[in-house]
Amino acid sequence: MAAKPGERRLQILQTLASMLESPRGEKVTTAALAAKLDVSEAALYRHFASKAQMFEGLIEFVETTIFTLANKVQSAETDGVAQAEQIVSMLLGFAQKNPGMTRVLVGDALVNEDERLQARMNQMYDKLEATLRQSLRTAQMANAWHGDPSSDAAALFAFVMGRWLLFAKSGFKRLPQDGWEGQRKFLFD
Repeated sequence: MAAKPGERRLQILQTLASMLESPRGEKVTTAALAAKLDVSEAALYRHFASKAQMFEGLIEFVETTIFTLANKVQSAETDGVAQAEQIVSMLLGFAQKNPGMTRVLVGDALVNEDERLQARMNQMYDKLEATLRQSLRTAQMANAWHGDPSSDAAALFAFVMGRWLLFAKSGFKRLPQDGWEGQRKFLFD
């Protein structure tokens, strides 16, 4: 039975993501990925032109998922503070549910890879910070936020990055959402 178009490609990305869940954070090679899938390296390159393109597929998944969820929050919630709070919570929860993707989010998995991958992640960070800034501006217009939306969004995103980094560097032991309720009060009350 032939695989559906894109099915093998998805399987490659899922396997790559699962290999990134190794708490030791070892570099994933195409040879190891091919062995895990029980295919030749040439078979990988029938679906992706390069290893960088495989990582781009993971980054695309992360971007699509995170921004879809953030847009849902902003559409459903009119309170800007609640939007920012829910977006931060969602970002922490996404990382906790996807440890391999967290290594992509913090750039660990991209070390020694094509520099355009980290540049793309940097663009995503800017967009996430802008999303938080937009929510805080909404709150400020409703007189519910009295800080500076730009610097406060930067601080919120730095908090998220810090939690992601602790999670990745602890071998996925320090969960991003541990202590969230107390941290939420500190950040938003």
